[in-house]
Amino acid sequence: MIAHLDGVVGSVAPDGAVIEVGGVGLLVQCTPGTLARLRPGERARVATCLVVREDALTLYGFGTEDERTTFELLQTASGVGPRLALAMLAVFTPDALRRAIAAEDLSALMTVPGIGRKGAQRIVLELAGRLGSPGDGLTTGTPGQQPGPPPWREQVRTGLVSLGWQARDADQAIAAVEPELLNGSDGEPPVDVSVALRAALRVLGRT
Repeated sequence: MIAHLDGVVGSVAPDGAVIEVGGVGLLVQCTPGTLARLRPGERARVATCLVVREDALTLYGFGTEDERTTFELLQTASGVGPRLALAMLAVFTPDALRRAIAAEDLSALMTVPGIGRKGAQRIVLELAGRLGSPGDGLTTGTPGQQPGPPPWREQVRTGLVSLGWQARDADQAIAAVEPELLNGSDGEPPVDVSVALRAALRVLGRT
């Protein structure tokens, strides 16, 4: 198993990045939050999970060990493959997923494209207690050398585009939810990207 990649970012696309290690460019499918922190030409380290299928070998990359562990555990639920697990981590942080599953919050889980009510019920039933409690996960290991997260708008936009929405629609949804997220402040308070992404998805779901 390839546990992590440590190299120079060659390129970044809406759903993945190429990281050059030892003269070889490795393509990794990443969560939007991870992609938003990668900068072409800069060195980065991402935790990885290699998914082996009969017709393909796909490498998935994550900003933290906790994200990778959660990604692997999600796939132990019936009907959850790597693509859906990645979509869940695009909408939720690992801790937010733990809270949603512990609270049996089906509505929250259903904001993930591809999860209906029955699927949400199955996920809650099969993963209850298996992901740990909020705060149990690791928080270190973010890729790149950035001292803090990039602007939340770009992370949300990248997440929506990777989930299949047009960039124009993503921008309109972000603009619609921004006043609520900033709560009327003239400054730029911290915004929870997973909360912002779910809010934007609700807007897009009504259009």
